[in-house]
Order: sequence, then structure tokens, then C-alpha cells
Amino acid sequence: MSFIQINNLHVHYPVRGGFFNSVIDQVYAVDGISMEFEKGKTYGLVGESGCGKSTTGKAIIGLERITSGSIFYEGENVTNKRRSRKSAFNRDVQMIFQDSHSSLNPRKRVKDIIAEPIRNFLKLTPKEEERKISELLEIVGMPEDAKFKYPHEFSGGQKQRLGIARAIATNPKLIIADEPVSALDLSVQAQVLNFMKDIQNEFRLSYLFISHDLGVVKHMCDHISIMYKGRFVEIGTKYDIYNHPQHIYTKRLLSAIPGGSPIGREKRKRERIRVEQHYKAEHKNYFDENDRVFDLKPISKTHSVAAASISKGGK
Repeated sequence: MSFIQINNLHVHYPVRGGFFNSVIDQVYAVDGISMEFEKGKTYGLVGESGCGKSTTGKAIIGLERITSGSIFYEGENVTNKRRSRKSAFNRDVQMIFQDSHSSLNPRKRVKDIIAEPIRNFLKLTPKEEERKISELLEIVGMPEDAKFKYPHEFSGGQKQRLGIARAIATNPKLIIADEPVSALDLSVQAQVLNFMKDIQNEFRLSYLFISHDLGVVKHMCDHISIMYKGRFVEIGTKYDIYNHPQHIYTKRLLSAIPGGSPIGREKRKRERIRVEQHYKAEHKNYFDENDRVFDLKPISKTHSVAAASISKGGK
């Protein structure tokens, strides 16, 4: 049973020009997507830079104004709704931002940054709050004395860890993770991802995992949506996407995953060339004359593809 439903979400930005600075065009950052989130599951949102991934996450949490469509949280319409600071939606939906530097208040110490959601939503004594902050810092691999420092005293990777600590402070139901480990070293990436899995199992957390790293997505996600130019080109389970990709854009992304071994390098190169040729040859079956992605069509109970027509032998 889903606790958040997103229906036909659009986020458009006006392009102004001319003598009267009137609207002459629109940028279709998000152009009609639908999703549902169930407790305890991880949903991947994958695509190239500029496809609308981050805008989708910000629109869900309320940082971008929705042009049309609706978001329901536990049966309540929260679309573009002014909520109180201590509302259940604000407590239960948190975000890890891609730009860790600008997401941290430079005038506050780390203890106050992490304590802000705790003070807003959890009724803890000062001693309990202090203990909670220390536990969160330990979880993300930061020393305890970090809480007395300011954001400018940390590296980019350390700032990202602080953002993760703040996001998980209130034990939310959904965390929108926008490239949460892209700035971290590989060893720390594994530590943080494993921790995210652990707290998911303990608290039945859900994640919307926004990333361009298909290896991380494969490790983390149960369901995956492939996004291109503000629309979904393919959605399905992890098995559907990685073992039976149907859209030419999905195949293009998967072929770009670097191999872990030099053995078979030439074979992978030939495969990428073949996929690129197929992409050009089949383009008109997956995009209209304006290069807009077609509507999704189901090919199984869990798998849908955006195409003009789906061949019977497609799967």
C-alpha cells in the first residue's frame, strides 16, 4: 500500500523575452510523470544531467512550485500547499541535497545544523539531543568534535556526510537522496550506503534515490525509473531494467557502464557502437517529431516503456 502518490506531475519554467518581457516559451523540466512510494522500498531515478531528476525531488518536498499534477501524502493533497513548519509531511519526508555546500547554513555550527530537525519534531531533553547528535556523527563517519565546527571547515565529502546525518535525524518515512554519495570516497560510499540499508530495514524507510551512477542504483534500488527530457522512458523492477531493457535510451545508458576489468574491453566497445547505431536507426519509434518522449505503455505488470509501438518479441 503506497503512502505517497504522485499523479501527472509537471514543473515548467517560463522563458521571457521581447519588449514587454512576456512569456514566449516554456522549459519543460518535468513533463507529466507519475510515481507511488511504498514503505520499506527504494526507488531509483536515473538519467543524464538536466533531465529533470533533481527538479522532481525538489517538487515532491516542496522546494519547486508544481505547474500541474498532484501529490497525495497518506490521502491528503499536499500539492503546493503551505504547511506548518511542524507538519507530518515535513517531518516524514526529508532530502539529502546534491550541493552539500549550499545546503548547510555557514553561520551555524554542525551541532545546531543537525539539531534543527530534532528540535522541530522530536521532544528530547538537552542530554538526549546531545547523545543523538553524537550517534548521527558516528554513523556517517565523522569525529565527535565536528559538532563544534562550522561548515567551511570541512571538505565536500565531509559536508555531504553532515547532510546525510541531518536527513536521518527524525527517522523519516521517505528520504529523497539526490546524488547522496557522489562526493564521497569509495570506502565511505560503501559505509554510507550500507548504513542507509540498515536503517531502512530497521525503520521501514523508503528512498527516492536520484543518481547517474547505475552501479549504485543497482545495489540500492527495488524499482527504477529512467528519465529523459522531463519524462519517463522506462520504468520497472531492477530485474526488468538491467536484464530486459526495452527503450533505446535505457540500452544506451547501460552500455556506457564502465567495465571493472580490461578483459573484454574491445567487445564492450563494439557493443556500445552497436547500441549507438540502433539508437539512431530506431529513434522515430521512441520520440515524436519534436523529440518528445512518447507515453508509457505496459509490457508486463511491473514493466512499462515509452514507445510508439512495442514489438511482440520485445521482452
